Amino acid sequence: MAWSATTPESGQAADPARRPKICLALSGGGARGAAHIGVLKVLERYRVPIDCIAGTSMGALVGAAYATGMKTEEMDEITGAISTELLFKEKPPREELSMRRKLEDYTLLFSPEIGLVDGSLKLPKGAVTGVQLETVLRKLSKAKGFHRFDDLPIPFRAVATDLVTGKAVIFKEGELANVMRASMSVPVAVAPAEFSGMMLVDGMLTENLPVQVARSMGADIVIAVNVGTPLLRRDQLDGILGVAAQMVSILTEQNVQASLALLKPTDILISPELEDYTTADFDSLAKIAPLGQAAAEKVSAQLAQLSIPAGQYAALRQRQIVAVAPDVQPINEIRFENLKRVNPETVRSVMETAVNQPMDQDTVDKDMRRIYGTGDFEHVNYRLIDEPGRRVLAVDAVEKTWGPDFMRFGLGLSSDFSSAAYFELAASYRKTWINSLGAYWNTMLQFGHTNSLLSEFHQPLNAEGSFFVAPRVELVASSFDLYQGSTNVATYSTNSALIGLDVGTQFQRYGELRIGLVGGKLSAELETGPPELSPGAGRITEGAIRASLVLDRLNSTHFPRSGWRSTIDIYNSNSALGSDESYTKWSADGTAVYSFGEHTFNLSAKAGGRIGSDTLPRYNQFQWGGFLAQSGYKTGQLYGENLAYGRLMYYHRIWRGSLLEGAYGGLSLELGKVGDPLVSGSPEGLLKSGSLFIGADLPLGPAYLGYGRAADGNQSFYFFLGRAF
Repeated sequence: MAWSATTPESGQAADPARRPKICLALSGGGARGAAHIGVLKVLERYRVPIDCIAGTSMGALVGAAYATGMKTEEMDEITGAISTELLFKEKPPREELSMRRKLEDYTLLFSPEIGLVDGSLKLPKGAVTGVQLETVLRKLSKAKGFHRFDDLPIPFRAVATDLVTGKAVIFKEGELANVMRASMSVPVAVAPAEFSGMMLVDGMLTENLPVQVARSMGADIVIAVNVGTPLLRRDQLDGILGVAAQMVSILTEQNVQASLALLKPTDILISPELEDYTTADFDSLAKIAPLGQAAAEKVSAQLAQLSIPAGQYAALRQRQIVAVAPDVQPINEIRFENLKRVNPETVRSVMETAVNQPMDQDTVDKDMRRIYGTGDFEHVNYRLIDEPGRRVLAVDAVEKTWGPDFMRFGLGLSSDFSSAAYFELAASYRKTWINSLGAYWNTMLQFGHTNSLLSEFHQPLNAEGSFFVAPRVELVASSFDLYQGSTNVATYSTNSALIGLDVGTQFQRYGELRIGLVGGKLSAELETGPPELSPGAGRITEGAIRASLVLDRLNSTHFPRSGWRSTIDIYNSNSALGSDESYTKWSADGTAVYSFGEHTFNLSAKAGGRIGSDTLPRYNQFQWGGFLAQSGYKTGQLYGENLAYGRLMYYHRIWRGSLLEGAYGGLSLELGKVGDPLVSGSPEGLLKSGSLFIGADLPLGPAYLGYGRAADGNQSFYFFLGRAF
């Protein structure tokens, strides 16, 4: 070699004037890139000076963290807390969602939103947008704000790919979190990043191992770390996803081979043996990192030749490790840029960051997720702009390009493996931002056991959306069975055509209160069964006042592990409003959930009845019975004029999902009473029952398989998919 060197053992000084410039080239590889951290630890142990870093994708993430002064111990701490869910589950905590989004959770809808633009269907640009990913990336960068990367403690470059031109884009400056996100925007999985008119995706497509970039930074020696994913074997190409992944791997492998050909004899190549870990194994980062150490140790003889004296290395690292002082400069303005449909004041109302107060990083990150959680944006990010005498928090909220009209679909299946089996198909169409206050028009169709058309125009009365009016139309056709004991003795069919007008208020993200008028026509007929069970006159005029209160702080609708929820509904059918029937029906329910580790206790209660002396009509009483609603009885077996019910449910997570909630096993203990049953011979008195079940969070919605048994001997197996009960 053309320079003098030392070994970690000798501690002899190398000639600084002749020391080579050493640059790291860190490849992309998704989760496999955690091995870069292990390599860095070995380089530090051998006191190998790092003068510049070039990184692609996960290599850009690790490289940027190190280049901005983060210690490997700090990286271990952060990556140890990283999971697939943390990186890619972008929906904010459910407690932070608007009430509109929470109420949608109780419908059958499960599919992502599909845009409808000029009569054409449009899909999102990626499975995730990168909002949550950027939150994590900001923690991995100690240099906040815009920087020239040559001015960082270690000069740095990141590689991305221009999706339009197909060429590599080398970042020499910018906000590091944004740059890292662009460099690791895996096509289809993560939506492209927008920069200066360019649409950028993962740099692996053009220069996954950035040897040439490192060389262009003046490197005499390149230490190249290749963690790229090997090509799949023939037996692994067993589906469209495998074929698609192989196509990307082929493109990546070709440019990696081109980079390897650029290595000189004096360069060092480190190729960790990462076994069967894939690019998506973000739940295994702590296990992957040590494999980088093992690989670096294999070239320890070459690394030892680059070692510098302990004192010299300590001084170098002291300059490269940055202690970041808290940023206490207040935010003087919150600015929203490029909004065309969405009212900035509406967006501002969901933020907790305050003007003229110091910026809190965690609060701003939560604000970004909360803004994204409104459902109006495909991507949300922010920048800090320092203007003379003031600081501006610029929120870059990109409105959905596949909106503002959206469709969603849903499915529900249920069976008690005896007489009751139902299916439901649903579709919704929502027009958003019809005016500057954020009016939307939502229409939902449902087919199956219940056929319905519900259409509501929701008009906020202020930008914050705290007050609203909502005219609506409801067309519903359904039928239900009446039982004597466990024997089906009659079937009712009902058809209604109603119009209504509600006024209401939303308590931020806590709840909603509505009061309104409803009127129209309803028919109730006895399809089968004895005449004495007839619901009465066939066609009825409806006129009523209705009120509802919903308070919802559950962290999940499927398998909640914390929080509470309660509802109260009152329906006053009033002859003064033209109704043929006069009665007042009320119902209320509540749920409170507590968890201890993976153990969850869910306490629920429900009650309902009449107010006053007027009896409830036969077609509008309380139908009860079935899985987790007096388990052991058939679905809808119990029918009467009043209801009281309590349930203690326990469930334990038996499998933890990455992006979904996972799978649970559990049981329930239930007490209930359905008073004044319509059919004589129906179960009366205090009903005792319980259930055992397993449940899972699936892409189609929650799924349950359960068994219920009542104290009087009634028992049943149940299957549910979707919000079918």
